[in-house]
Amino acid sequence: MVIIFPTDTVYGIGTKIFDIDGIEKIYEIKKRSKDKPLACLCANIKQIDDIAILDDNARLLINKFLPGALTIVLKAKDEVINKIGYKTIGVRIPNSKIALNILNENGPMLTTSVNDSGSMPINEYEIIKEKYNNLVDKIYEKKEDSSNISSTVISIIDNEIKFLRIGGISKEEILNTLK
Repeated sequence: MVIIFPTDTVYGIGTKIFDIDGIEKIYEIKKRSKDKPLACLCANIKQIDDIAILDDNARLLINKFLPGALTIVLKAKDEVINKIGYKTIGVRIPNSKIALNILNENGPMLTTSVNDSGSMPINEYEIIKEKYNNLVDKIYEKKEDSSNISSTVISIIDNEIKFLRIGGISKEEILNTLK
């Protein structure tokens, strides 16, 4: 099952974390290279803890910025490595009621922005519906505001912090939290 739903940043296209057919379908729909992993949206820290290895820095950032516009790339747990082949996984808790309801109902979901790979995210429901209605199982309409700014993405692997994309949260905010 592949769905499109609004988050606090941009619309996402997603599937349950271990739905191999759904994952393949997302790559096809987006014309996305298989070497670009999908991020994982989670409803809470327990869902993150089930799929990723959390260190003190990750917990600190999760408690400060999530739910919100921060994606943290962490080492994946064995089940994730064995079932979908990801050695690391980017995790985020969106600050969106509709997204959190979907994640509480379905569990962690692999997601990415709604667009053709390399293009700007599409964030208008009518355009999304027109382009993707026959390609996905369900499209949720946005009922709350979103920032239209992608999340900041950082990697925390073996206590090394790397900034991969600056989005809704600044580098300074993150570094000040980790002091």
